[in-house]
Amino acid sequence: MTEIVAGVEVPETPAAAEATRLIRERTSPLIFHHSRRVFFFGVIQARELGLEPDPELLYLSALFHDSGLLTPFSEKEQRFELDGADHARKFLLDHGFSTVATDTVWMAIALHTTPGIPGRLGPEIAATNYGVLTDVVGLGLGRMDPGEVEEITSVHPRGDFKNEFLQAFVEGLKNRPDTTYGTVNQDVLEHFIPGFRRTTMVERILGSPWPK
Repeated sequence: MTEIVAGVEVPETPAAAEATRLIRERTSPLIFHHSRRVFFFGVIQARELGLEPDPELLYLSALFHDSGLLTPFSEKEQRFELDGADHARKFLLDHGFSTVATDTVWMAIALHTTPGIPGRLGPEIAATNYGVLTDVVGLGLGRMDPGEVEEITSVHPRGDFKNEFLQAFVEGLKNRPDTTYGTVNQDVLEHFIPGFRRTTMVERILGSPWPK
């Protein structure tokens, strides 16, 4: 049976179904509900902007975009966005997706917290970013149909999302603080972890081994 929420149809493909099961079982209700909302909001934002993302690729991007926050991909410490992108890349390649499709999803996830760039790239990359921004900071929320927003949040409740999401970031990043350099993730650690102080680009330049 086709699943439709707020006029948005969830892709009915084996990969989409498997990704749904995987993210539901291996992350947390907070991340699962957030990721699904990102898909629905991403589609709505794309429609308003005249973008036409591939629904399946957008769905997979949305589902995996925060997976690296809870499950690092490798022993090497790297940004959680890259962990999530690497999880998605393995999943897509294992399910027979093309290199182009896999690279698109990887880029959508790797750049989903990077301001200003995703919106200038492909529709799946842009829509993932817009969906994230809608659910996290309310981008375009005032322009959306209140009934559609209510339907999405009824199916995937927000609960105490603001506080729980920030705490999830703290838990996912506190043991790899250096990976947050130059990202919005530094804001979270600086706010919540006593004694954490970000290293600035000015300090990196002035402290480099160059004499001048």
